[in-house]
Amino acid sequence: MVKKGVELILSAEKTIGGQLGRPSGARFRTYEWLKRFVDDNGGTLFVTQELLRTIDDVYRYPLREVAKDILNRQLRSGIQDQQLAELVVSLRAEDRLCIVEEEPEEQEPKIICSLGLAE
Repeated sequence: MVKKGVELILSAEKTIGGQLGRPSGARFRTYEWLKRFVDDNGGTLFVTQELLRTIDDVYRYPLREVAKDILNRQLRSGIQDQQLAELVVSLRAEDRLCIVEEEPEEQEPKIICSLGLAE
């Protein structure tokens, strides 16, 4: 039973990915905004590989404080979709967007207590 639980956790961890935080947060809103931009403009010159990598970074890694401030300010001011995409890509190019860990460590799940498991 415990083995099945651990296997389920491992499979869910591989498919779920990062946590975007609260819906009102800069990371969540930026990710959703950019995802919608890519969906609306798929197959055009606006959707570059660099933009797709940037969206992936926003999903997987936490934002730097400076990026949060800049993105919150721009999102409140009503920035256009293409301008937001260019801003986020430039922040990533300047290494000011996300706190990226060079070698992400594989974290093995740890069993703290199995008393609550029943068949």
